[in-house]
Amino acid sequence: MLAKRMQNLGTETAFAVLARAKALEAEGRDIVHLEIGEPDFDTPKNVIEKGVWAMQNGFTHYGPSAGLPDVRATFAKHIAEDRGIDVSAENVVVVPGGKPIVFFPLMALVDPGDEVIYPNPGFPIYESMIKFLEAKPVPLPLTEDKDFSFDIEDLRKLASDKTKLLIINSPQNPTGGVLSASDLDAIAELAVKHDFWVLSDEIYSKIVYEGTHESISTRPGMLERTIILEGHSKTYAMTGWRLGYGIMPAALADAVAKLQTNCTSCTAAFTQVAGAEALTGPQDEAVAMVAEFKVRRELLVDGLNAIEGVSCKRPRGAFYVFANISKLGLTSKEVETMLLEEFGVAALAGTSFGSYGEGFLRFSYANSQENIKKALKRFGEFVASVRNG
Repeated sequence: MLAKRMQNLGTETAFAVLARAKALEAEGRDIVHLEIGEPDFDTPKNVIEKGVWAMQNGFTHYGPSAGLPDVRATFAKHIAEDRGIDVSAENVVVVPGGKPIVFFPLMALVDPGDEVIYPNPGFPIYESMIKFLEAKPVPLPLTEDKDFSFDIEDLRKLASDKTKLLIINSPQNPTGGVLSASDLDAIAELAVKHDFWVLSDEIYSKIVYEGTHESISTRPGMLERTIILEGHSKTYAMTGWRLGYGIMPAALADAVAKLQTNCTSCTAAFTQVAGAEALTGPQDEAVAMVAEFKVRRELLVDGLNAIEGVSCKRPRGAFYVFANISKLGLTSKEVETMLLEEFGVAALAGTSFGSYGEGFLRFSYANSQENIKKALKRFGEFVASVRNG
């Protein structure tokens, strides 16, 4: 019999849909994959070469739980220069992927009954971890009319002295929304006023199409109460390398490293060496990938908006669109299922990201232009079949 706490643990639906899509492919079906949040590019050549070099030169053993000292220093230098904040190696914890920087800091900070505000729709692991820790999840609605940001008055109503932590994500999964400078100013003001932490998920910080990425850590009073979640999976197409890192106050970094000791011991040393190369080496391939994503964004958004009964905002970051399908008269989950089973397009119901995602469908454009065009054709046929009864 499983422990009761397992009843509170959610999942990431993208992997379930991917599994079903793969099963259909095994039956001979042609499936277009727009469900998974994974760049379809290869890891840059210089990064792969550095990883191979590291394996051939002894980086195949245990390392410190917080990360290799030189790598922590490299990551800290990158963040300090990129965000314009004063951080050093002692503020960095290197982890296997981005999710541990959701799991470990919440484990270290949040007690049962504490209130945690999180974006809805949002990355499903946020709500899953809050519930798993028996804290109180407080959803902050992200609305289409605000370009999938939030109404600051909504946040003011939700934030209080009972709030232990607020999670933000910009650029955002699943909507591609980006928080404005004024949004960040308002969040910082409330965090200082009510003395709560902010977990700022900035994993898509380099995938911004208009303007530049801003971090809440730069606001007055925020560096000492902010946890930055960063990593290499999205920017450098390194999902399988399992490399992420957090930037946080040194005392919290020590606690997170202790949790890592008890859980994973450490992050693979050769992966860390490759990750340092990714940040310090040539950026050409990463820049080219973002440029291609922007072309795909235009193709997908314009194609969706050309389908009667469907509308889609143009995202400012990440590589997702959140299409409004509310006029089709079906639930998001029904559309997800029918589109995959009958028309061979894998996408995700908006409700995979929270209750406020009803009426939407997330498409990832981390796939080729050819496949996006194929998916648009099939989706158009699906919508026509629904509208024609």
